[in-house]
Amino acid sequence: MPGNALAPSLASVPENGSKFDIIVVGAGVLGSAFATTFAKQNKQILLIERDLSEPDRIVGELLQPGGYKALKELGLADCLEGIDAIPTYGYGVIRGSEHVHIPYLIDPETGKQDQGRSFHHGRFIQKLRIAASQTPNVTIVEATANEMIYDDDGVRVLGVTCTPKKDASVESTTPTVTAQYFASLTVIADGCFSKFRKQFIQKPVSTTSHFVGFVMKDVQLPFPNHGHVLLASPSPILMYQISARDTRILVDIPGKLPSASSGALRSYLETVVRPQLPESVQKAFMTALETERLRSMPNSFLPPSTSSELGVILLGDAMNMRHPLTGGGMTVALNDVVYLRDMLRGDVTKDQEETMVQMELFFWKRKELSGVINVLAQALYALFSGADENLIVLRDGCFSYFKMGGECIAGPVGLLSGITRRRMVLVYHFYAVALHSIWLMFHKATWAEVPATFFRAFSVMWTACVVLLPVMWSECKA
Repeated sequence: MPGNALAPSLASVPENGSKFDIIVVGAGVLGSAFATTFAKQNKQILLIERDLSEPDRIVGELLQPGGYKALKELGLADCLEGIDAIPTYGYGVIRGSEHVHIPYLIDPETGKQDQGRSFHHGRFIQKLRIAASQTPNVTIVEATANEMIYDDDGVRVLGVTCTPKKDASVESTTPTVTAQYFASLTVIADGCFSKFRKQFIQKPVSTTSHFVGFVMKDVQLPFPNHGHVLLASPSPILMYQISARDTRILVDIPGKLPSASSGALRSYLETVVRPQLPESVQKAFMTALETERLRSMPNSFLPPSTSSELGVILLGDAMNMRHPLTGGGMTVALNDVVYLRDMLRGDVTKDQEETMVQMELFFWKRKELSGVINVLAQALYALFSGADENLIVLRDGCFSYFKMGGECIAGPVGLLSGITRRRMVLVYHFYAVALHSIWLMFHKATWAEVPATFFRAFSVMWTACVVLLPVMWSECKA
């Protein structure tokens, strides 16, 4: 259902001044799932979305097994039906002519292999929005949220003001009406470009690269029903099938993005990226390069934060982002809804102080998963994109580590898929990769090179610490 086809059936215009239990700003993955989940707890929910037409994004298209399980737990697994979603069973990591197969784990409870799903992002979002609209107690309004409404003391958020979207059939001379809506709790879930973030969070968003993406048609991938990570130069390339005929390719470009209007971006993709792709993909890549619109998204990092403001909480990408290399964003978001469903039961949201207590507990509880996924995403990206000689050693060591199979694959993929939620497992495998990288250095060195290799080994281990420890520390600060 493309375009604005769903908007009239989803949206309504509540009476100005209406009161709700919870207002949710943003009907993306987290906002829609949150609204549906809390409406089932007999909360009156207002879901505000600026544009209810189908989103058209190039990220948020691969849901890891940990996110798929959370979706099932929330009773929303049927949102993956009827959108031509593709089952995914793991990853293929490719470096030149070499490759490693990394399957997802076997679920010990069912004896079956864990699965994820890949799909067109917009189709999934629309199904989540439909689920919300069909849930009693949810009201959806297509409007732009403008600002928070505070009490007379300017301490507690009471609700939001917003401007409902004009009907295209109404004359443009009709004056714009600003509505006010009130609630015990306002949830800000307006995504990576959040307009309210700076009002409540002091931590800056850092962007080190961009994904440039488009869709390739009828591609035969080396590992069907798998995500693909190409260890290319200067940074990784992702590929995964998102429908029966469509395969998404995402090219990470560090630093400043080449100009699309001047043709520099297209030239970069043709001359730098194409030769590094598997031969079976190159023809479809060039065809898509000529016919598809080149689109980009910033790859940003924002450490998680708590907010001391009464009456409002920030969630999703508005509060916490990590590099999308590992596809962990939706998994974190859906699991956050699961945590909050259990921590904000009953009348908790009406007691502001109790809500803040529960949100402090939530901030640390969610780190069981989000801390692992955040650190893993940032650390892997640093390894896979670094031009520093030590990072190249670590990258080669990481690929060699995967090739050993067994626990060298099972441990990392358990973390990547959102199934294993222990940070010490992450630390163990990260430093195991570092030590394996150093061992490879000594293995390749001649006797004459051994003394210098000792000094180089300390440098490589220091680089590994510089990659991992600052990100770990960012997860420990509120």
